[in-house]
Amino acid sequence: MRNVLVLLAAALLACLSLPVVATESHVALVRGVTGQVTVVRGADTQEVEVGTQLQVADRVVTAPDATASIVFLDGTMLTLGGSADAHVRDYVFEPKAERYAFSLYMSQGSAIYESGKIGRVAPEAVEVETPQATVGVRGTRFLIEAGGP
Repeated sequence: MRNVLVLLAAALLACLSLPVVATESHVALVRGVTGQVTVVRGADTQEVEVGTQLQVADRVVTAPDATASIVFLDGTMLTLGGSADAHVRDYVFEPKAERYAFSLYMSQGSAIYESGKIGRVAPEAVEVETPQATVGVRGTRFLIEAGGP
């Protein structure tokens, strides 16, 4: 229950942060961070801070007591709880060409997902995987629990 409350508080803080602005090569911005959060990009690992831009293929890893609030270009919100490991496998948001894709793999930890435009206009293009299951988006908000005991 505590983890869910921490995730909800982090999501609320993300909504109150700065507006989302990113370059075309970036698919998301980190809007809120508590504790130690890192992004793994290829062979490089760097500390995450508010404003860090994420790309396709990035892995975001949170320490046990850390959280990260991420907003994608279409408005999709992902709030990671402690000990999370989330890999952005694919992301396409091209409304003029009607091309959409959102693929996320959560190997461990917990997160709250809230649909943006992709989830509303092309829910079949959204896929969230965990070691135990693949979630197809048919709603707009859900809690993910992956790995662990």
